Amino acid sequence: MDDVDLFEIHYYVKMCLTMTTTQTTQLESDSAIIKALRKRGYRATSQRIAICRVAMANHQHPTARSIQRDIKKSHPTVSLATVYKTLQVLRDNNLVQELAFSQAETRFDPNVRPHANLLCSQCGKISDVDDQSIANLVTTVASKGKFAIMGQRFDIYGICEKCAKKRRTSP
Repeated sequence: MDDVDLFEIHYYVKMCLTMTTTQTTQLESDSAIIKALRKRGYRATSQRIAICRVAMANHQHPTARSIQRDIKKSHPTVSLATVYKTLQVLRDNNLVQELAFSQAETRFDPNVRPHANLLCSQCGKISDVDDQSIANLVTTVASKGKFAIMGQRFDIYGICEKCAKKRRTSP
């Protein structure tokens, strides 16, 4: 082994040892993003990667327009069409869940595991509730129906705690 090989190995090990869990997770996430984009024939541009990062990290169930507003801060020329196309790639690769509503803008959820979405009819906030019983229910129902699961969505409509307090205190 010559000096160049030794340096390269040492450098690689040092990088791996000094990376935080967050950085490692970000690299894994970026790798999944790049694979998903390339699989669909898209280049993994900085705009598309930024869109994916925002969509997959935002647990407030953003709309395409809100994602575009966030991305425009660092990528001022990003179009809404690019945001939508990129979100479709994420959806098609099961990296986000599309939540379409009849009278509201479509929202995107990075939580693709079986869970419940609590939707407030007053403020429009969507909250996730992860509970193993929901996953068990999805599996049981699919099994009884001899059904291959390709996705799931469990929405519960009501009024969130904050809006309920406002109602009680309003004259």
